[in-house]
Amino acid sequence: MNGAARVIRAVSDELEAAGVRARIIARDLDSGSQVSLAPDGLVPLASVAKVPIAAAVLTRISDGVLAADDLIRVEPAEADSASPTGAARFRHPAWLSVDDLLTLSVCFSDNTATDALLRLVPIAEVSRALNELGVTDIHVRHRLGDLGRTPLERLDRTEAHLAYDLAATGPTQGDGHRIWQLDVSRANAGTAAGLADLLAEVWRPRRMTPESAARLRELMSGNVVRHRLAPDLSSDAAMWSSKTGTLLHLRHEIGVVDHADGQSIAIVVLSESRNPASVQPAAEAALGAAARALHDLLR
Repeated sequence: MNGAARVIRAVSDELEAAGVRARIIARDLDSGSQVSLAPDGLVPLASVAKVPIAAAVLTRISDGVLAADDLIRVEPAEADSASPTGAARFRHPAWLSVDDLLTLSVCFSDNTATDALLRLVPIAEVSRALNELGVTDIHVRHRLGDLGRTPLERLDRTEAHLAYDLAATGPTQGDGHRIWQLDVSRANAGTAAGLADLLAEVWRPRRMTPESAARLRELMSGNVVRHRLAPDLSSDAAMWSSKTGTLLHLRHEIGVVDHADGQSIAIVVLSESRNPASVQPAAEAALGAAARALHDLLR
């Protein structure tokens, strides 16, 4: 067993001890060198789906179909999602630009803003835009507000563990699931490789326009959710730009570490926890350490 294999085995054991199963890819975006842990298989994306949606919207802006300063009316009646910030908290109608909706969607993970964007670029258009970018194995199938309508929202807080138990005991690898948002045949779903390919297109664009790619990089650099991988991947000499996704037992994050010496490493972490709790600092810490360990194999 070589050094990289030993590191990956140790990472797998540490995640297992923390009650977490993960699919992880670390890829050098210039050399193409890659290390991974269990990278295959579709996984429900939760809010990670906001990155391909944003890519599709920005592509339509670059095509001239939309304008970044087009104003869209957002109604408070739409603010029934589980998003803790952004338009989901608005109490009155508001007119917001497409560009500002992108900020709320990607930086603040606002489901209401994302669904407003999906009225402008419907799901079929998102799929078409991803195909045009050469990105496969990412499937956007439903609105993001639907993520706030799982069994968890129907239970009293004292019974929340039942929803987490239900989520963790059902399969999410293609054999259906009693919670439809976790059924990869119905949910927004993708593979670690597909998401790594999307990050590569955004950071080293070949089909995406430079302006669109730069805007999406800027949006991901403004991600306000910094508790999962950021503590292990950010420093004064490295910038971590990312998007998280959290739903019931799912804990995801995808992004790129841009080092001061010019190296850029894409990281995709898609994970499921067996722990029946919403706050899981040990699981978060284990995921950050795992991402850092695979990242360091490419440094």
